[in-house]
Amino acid sequence: MLKKLKQTALASLKRSGVFSLVHHSQWRRQRLLILGYHGISLDDEHLWSRGQFMSREVFSARLKLLRKSGCTVLPLAEGLRRLYAGDLPEKCVTITFDDGTYDFYRQAYPLLREFGYPATLYLTTFYSQFNRPVFDLACSYLLWKGRERTLDLKAFTGRDERINLNSAQARPAAFEQIREFAREGKLSAEEKDQLVASLAESLGVDYDALLAQRMLQLLRPDEVKKVAADGIEVQLHTHRHRTPLNRELFLREIEDNRKSIHEMTGAWPSHFCYPSGVWNWAFLPWLREAGIESATTCDVGLASPKSNSLLLPRLIDVSSLSPIEFEGWLTGISTVLPRK
Repeated sequence: MLKKLKQTALASLKRSGVFSLVHHSQWRRQRLLILGYHGISLDDEHLWSRGQFMSREVFSARLKLLRKSGCTVLPLAEGLRRLYAGDLPEKCVTITFDDGTYDFYRQAYPLLREFGYPATLYLTTFYSQFNRPVFDLACSYLLWKGRERTLDLKAFTGRDERINLNSAQARPAAFEQIREFAREGKLSAEEKDQLVASLAESLGVDYDALLAQRMLQLLRPDEVKKVAADGIEVQLHTHRHRTPLNRELFLREIEDNRKSIHEMTGAWPSHFCYPSGVWNWAFLPWLREAGIESATTCDVGLASPKSNSLLLPRLIDVSSLSPIEFEGWLTGISTVLPRK
């Protein structure tokens, strides 16, 4: 109900000229919209996780709307420098991608080149070196693919339990049990991959076909090197996609991530994105200690000169966001509308 009311209100504001007024205002010129994306589907990932993946067609439509709206798309580092210097051009936007899944290289990167838009890739590097499907993503996806089946958990958790995966509530429960089993057993990356392969077989999913498509895998080092050489900013997202509440372990995540990116690109990254948007006040001095210039969250909003550079808001763009809602964020007017 709220969504429909919001869309109606936005359409009315656009017709009355308020969109244009706000979009060209000094208020908007003093703010930077940081767009955040995760994956652009290679196959049916957007049907599985609409909050994490969108179709190539929807992403292309977003870029077309950026162009039609006359937005200036800047690289992240330049956009932030100009934000704090009070030197932003009109309608300024920057584009970021989290994680670095292969679909970025296959789907998003060609579209960004076609439109001539720069982007920042926040890369988590462990699975770039161990180039197999990311365990958590793969387990969750396979449980969805096998949703017409009943899963015997004994082979995957040791528990004598059968779960009907047709239930939207049952699948997350099964996933949490499998993930906890892997964590408690301290399974290696190779052992977790074997577990995923066994899960696929049990659910009747062709794991070899998934591997051939490179679904839910990260970019290989040679692909990271290629996009970096072509102007994509490759920045920090931790090595293992986690942020421990321990200074030494936290700094190790940054150091391992930075060294890995340096080996692939030759650059020393200094911009950071909190994995899953999870941040803690304790992280800020540790990030400064690590020489981090900026850190982006998943907290929605536009960045202003008053924004803490280590707690920058973004708009995490998802498939369920309608074109008029997306345009509302480009103008900045959506910042004053109610949100769930």
